[in-house]
Amino acid sequence: MTDATPEPPSGLRALLPDLAPWRASVDFRRLWLSGLITNFGSFLTFVALPVQIKELTGSAAAVGALGAVELVPMIVFGLYGGALADAWDKRKLIVWTEAGQGLLCVVMLVNAVMPSPAVWPLYLVAAFSSALGSVQRPALDSLMPRIVAHEHLPAAASLNSLRWQVGGVAGPALAGVVVAFAGLGWAYTVDLLTFAVSVVFCVRLAPSPASHEAHKPSLKSILEGARYAWSRKELLGTYIIDIAAMLFAMPLAVLPFLADELDAEWSLGLMYASIPAGALLVSLTSGWTSRVHKHGRIVVLSAALWGVAIAAAGVSGNVWLALLFLTVGGACDMVSGVFRAAMWNQTIPDELRGRLAGIELLSYSVGPQLGQVRVGAMAAWRGVRTSIWSGGLLCVGAVGLLALCLPKLMTYDVRTNEHAVRLREQRAAAAQAGA
Repeated sequence: MTDATPEPPSGLRALLPDLAPWRASVDFRRLWLSGLITNFGSFLTFVALPVQIKELTGSAAAVGALGAVELVPMIVFGLYGGALADAWDKRKLIVWTEAGQGLLCVVMLVNAVMPSPAVWPLYLVAAFSSALGSVQRPALDSLMPRIVAHEHLPAAASLNSLRWQVGGVAGPALAGVVVAFAGLGWAYTVDLLTFAVSVVFCVRLAPSPASHEAHKPSLKSILEGARYAWSRKELLGTYIIDIAAMLFAMPLAVLPFLADELDAEWSLGLMYASIPAGALLVSLTSGWTSRVHKHGRIVVLSAALWGVAIAAAGVSGNVWLALLFLTVGGACDMVSGVFRAAMWNQTIPDELRGRLAGIELLSYSVGPQLGQVRVGAMAAWRGVRTSIWSGGLLCVGAVGLLALCLPKLMTYDVRTNEHAVRLREQRAAAAQAGA
C-alpha cells in the first residue's frame, strides 16, 4: 500500500462524474438508489395530482392552489425538520417519513378508484406530503457529510444532482404516458411501489444517532441554527443569491403561454424538460467540480449567467433559440447548486447540520414558489416575454449587488476557510481514531 496521492484524471475522464463517493460508501450507494427509484414515482404523482384536480374542477385556480397548500407546511416543517434531524437518529427519520409518503399514495389511490373521487383529499395529501418532505430533506442533507468523505462531498453533490435530473427529464415523460394510457390509479400505484422499494434501501442504512451536543427540538434550537447562519456571511450569501435568482428569473409558470406566443404549442414539453436537461448535462460532465476551490465566486457567476440565459430566452423570438437558452440556464443553475451544496456540507458542524439544512430547504424552495407568482403577475401586466427577459435582467442586477455586499462569499476558498479547515481536521482525526 502507498500513501501517494493519485494523479487527477485527464482528458475525457476529467469531465466524467467523479464516482469516488459511490465506490467508497455503501450507504451513499443505498441512499442514491433509493432516491433514484422514488424520484420516478414522485414524478408520476407530480403530474397526476394536478391532472386529477383539473378533471374534477375544470379550474386553473384550483390547480394553482396546490402551491399555496404546500407552501405553509414547507416553511413550518422545514425549520422544525432541521431541528429534528439534529436531535434524532437520521436513519429512522428518513425511514418513517418515506413510509409516510407511501401511505399518502394509498389515500390517493383509494380516492382515485372511487366512483366519485373527492377533491379535498388531494389538497390534504399535498399538504401532508409537503410536510413529510420538508421533515425528511434536512435529515437526508445532514446525513451526507457522515457517510461521504470530506474531500468527496462536491462529487457527491454532483451525483445526487444527476439522480434528480435524470428523474426531471425522464420522469415527466413517463408520467404523461402512464396517466394518459393507464390512468390515475396506475400512476398512484406505481408511486406506492417505488416508496416500498425505497424504504427497503433506507432500512439498510447504518444508524445515524444525534451527536452528544444535540438539543431537543424547540424554538430555541431553531433560533440557534438561524443565529449561526447569520454569523456565517458566506453561507448567508448562498441562501440569498439562490432566492434572488429564483424569485426574479424562474419562468416555469408562463412556459405554456410562451409556447403559444412562439406559435409552437408542440414545444411545451421540451420547454419543461430543457432546464433539467441542461442540469443533466452538467451532472454528466461534473468531474471538473472537484478541482474548483473558490466556490463562492462560482456560485455568484453561475447565478448571474442563469439570469442572462433566461433573459435571452425571453428576448428570442425563435422557439429553438428559446429552448437552447433555457437549457443553458438549467446548466448554470446546476453549477450554482453543486457549489452551494459543497459549501454547506464542507463547513457546517455536525451538531448544527440538520437545522442549517432546514434553512437551506427554505432558500431553494420558497424562491421558486414566489418566482412563479412574480412571473405570472408581470406576464398579466406587461406580457409573457417581457416578464421573462425583465426577470432575467433583474436577476443579474440583484446578484451583482449582492456580490458587492457579501465579500466573504466572493473570497471563500475551501482550502483556507477556517470552518472548512476545522471540519476537515475533525473528520481526519475521527477517522484516524477509528482506524
